[in-house]
Amino acid sequence: MSLTLIHAPQSRSTTARWMLEEVGVAYEIRHVSVADDEPRSPEHLAANSLGKVPTLDHDGTIVTETGAVCAYLADTFPDANLCPAPGTHERGIYFRWMFFTASAFEPAMIDKALKRAPGPKTMLSYGDFDSTIDVVAGALAKSPYLLGDNFSAADVVLGSNIRWTMMFEVCPKRPEFVDYVARLEARPALQRQLELDAALAQNKA
Repeated sequence: MSLTLIHAPQSRSTTARWMLEEVGVAYEIRHVSVADDEPRSPEHLAANSLGKVPTLDHDGTIVTETGAVCAYLADTFPDANLCPAPGTHERGIYFRWMFFTASAFEPAMIDKALKRAPGPKTMLSYGDFDSTIDVVAGALAKSPYLLGDNFSAADVVLGSNIRWTMMFEVCPKRPEFVDYVARLEARPALQRQLELDAALAQNKA
């Protein structure tokens, strides 16, 4: 098996690398520098025509988009128990949060970070910022993870976004989020990802 992540530290692809560490399979990293515009090199554009990371190459199958990479890994390596079985009630909840991240949470955070004037609710995929925050906080007030007591790839995807945007003071530091991020940061896989990326960034400096 060949599993390679085209990756840049301190970018969206850190979520994909965290997911790989959670899955626990051997993989390779092809480091690209966003600062040097390497994701737009001809070699990388052949794999990802948008010139973005993460890009996952699994035996020649190319998967892009952070949520898709994490969902693909969860399904491909079921022994890691990072997603509910197809056809179950939990699978529906899982998909809700996997898609919520890209369609609602991240757009709301980006608009907030860029100080964009909010548009009409009917035109925004997330409606409004406060409602988006309340929906996530409400879910995390009920249980430690998005699927109750069971950690899943949905926590990798949405949790990574919450953690990152809290660091930059875009997402409010509500108690539900602070406690949630503390639980995520206690996971050995996330700790490994942070250590590996810190070493990678230092070696490339």
